[in-house]
Amino acid sequence: MSSFADLNLHERLIKALGELEITTPTPVQTAAIPAALEGRDLRVVARTGSGKTAAFLLPMLHQLLQYSRPRTDTRALILLPTRELAQQTLKQVEALGRYTFIKAELLTGGEDFKVQAAKMRKNPEILIGTPGRLIEHLDAGNLLLQDLEMLVLDESDRMLDMGFNDDVLRLAAECRPERQTLLFSATTGGNAMENMISSVLRDPRSLVLDSVRDLNESVSQQIITADDVKHKERLVQWLLANETYDKAVVFTNTREQADRLCGVLVASNLKVFVLHGEKDQKDRKLAMDRLKTGAVKVLVATDVAARGIHVDNLDLVINFDMPRSGDEYVHRIGRTGRVGGEGTAISLIAAHEWNLMASIQRYLRQNFEYRLVEALRGNFLGPKNLKSNGKAAGNKKKKMKKKEDAKKGIKKSGAKKNAAKPKRNARPPSQDTKGGFATVKRKKTPGPLD
Repeated sequence: MSSFADLNLHERLIKALGELEITTPTPVQTAAIPAALEGRDLRVVARTGSGKTAAFLLPMLHQLLQYSRPRTDTRALILLPTRELAQQTLKQVEALGRYTFIKAELLTGGEDFKVQAAKMRKNPEILIGTPGRLIEHLDAGNLLLQDLEMLVLDESDRMLDMGFNDDVLRLAAECRPERQTLLFSATTGGNAMENMISSVLRDPRSLVLDSVRDLNESVSQQIITADDVKHKERLVQWLLANETYDKAVVFTNTREQADRLCGVLVASNLKVFVLHGEKDQKDRKLAMDRLKTGAVKVLVATDVAARGIHVDNLDLVINFDMPRSGDEYVHRIGRTGRVGGEGTAISLIAAHEWNLMASIQRYLRQNFEYRLVEALRGNFLGPKNLKSNGKAAGNKKKKMKKKEDAKKGIKKSGAKKNAAKPKRNARPPSQDTKGGFATVKRKKTPGPLD
C-alpha cells in the first residue's frame, strides 16, 4: 500500500496525517493496521523506530470514531514500561486525534494521584499509563475496565524485563474478556513472553516483521577499546568535542556512573542533562524537553531511557558501559537512525567487557567496526589471541597447571605454613642496620580509589 488512504482509515485521521506530513505508511503500519481493523488480536515484533506507535494508535482511533459510545467508561488502555514513553505516546494521540473529540489521559508515577483520579472520573476514551501506577488506581477503585474494547501492550518485552509481569496479567484480567488485545515488542522475549501471550491474547495473529538482528543499516556501529573508567571519561569528552552530531545520548549501566559522568562533562563546559530512575518526574520531564528543543545536545542516561526516548535529529549514541544483553544493545542504538535516518553508535570496551561485546556481535550476527583514537591511545587494544567466536583466547596450559596446583595445594600450603613457623628458643634474625639504625621498610601507598 502506497498511502494511508489505501488503509481505509477515517477521513479525520487522514487529514491529521496530512498536516503532520506523514503520507507513506511504514512496513509495520502496512501489516498491522488492516489486521487490527479486522478486530483480531495481534502479536507484532518490529524493530525500534519502525513506527509501531502509529501502527496501533491509528486503528484504535479509527474504531473509537466509527463506533461512538458516549456513556461508557474507558474504552482503550495502553500499557507502557516508562513514564517517558507514556508521555510521548500521549503526544502522538493528541497529534493524530487533533480533529476528533477523543480524550486521553496519562497515568504515571510522579504525578498527583488525586488529580489523576479526578481526570478518570470524566471517563476519557483512552488511558495511557505504566503498570505500577495503574495498579494503585485499581486498588483505590478509580480504574474501571469493564467497558474496555482495546488493550495495547507496547514494549511488552521491556515490561517483562522490569518485573511488571504480574501487574500486566492482573490488569488484563480486570478488562472485559471480549476486548481486542494488541501486543507490540522489538524482541521476541523468550519463554516469559510466550506465557504472557497465552494468558492475555486470544488466537492472535503473529506479525514478525523484524528480528532483533535486523538493525537499521544506516547506523554505523563502532567500538573503541579503553583501559579503565577514567580513560572512558576522556574518550567521551573527546568524542563529544570532535564528532559531528546534532544530539547525543551516552548510556551507562548504573545511576552512580551516570551522575559521575555528567559531573565530568559539566566540568568540561558541556551542557548536559542526566536521566535515570532516581530522578523525580519534574527533572525527567525537564531533561527530555531540553533535549528535544535543542537547549542541550547531550543526555547521559541509564537504560530507563533506552525505550523511552524518541527525539528528532538524535544521531549519536555512546555506550559508556557495554549493555548486558544483545536486546538492550538493540534498544540503545535504536534511539538513533529512526525511520530511515542516519546515526552512529560507539561502544567503549574495557578488557573485562570484550567477551560480552563478542557475544553481542555473535547474537546479532554483525561485526562492529574497530576504531582507534590516536590522541587517547590506551594500553588495552584488544586481546592478543581470539577464539573463533571472537572472544579472548585464554592459555589452556596455564589453566591446566592451575588446576593441577589446586589439587596439590593442600600439601604445598601446609608445608609452607610449617616452614614459616619459627622454632621455639630460636633467636630472631638480626636486623639489617646502617650506621647503627635499623632500616625501616615503608609500606607502599595504595593507588587512588575509583
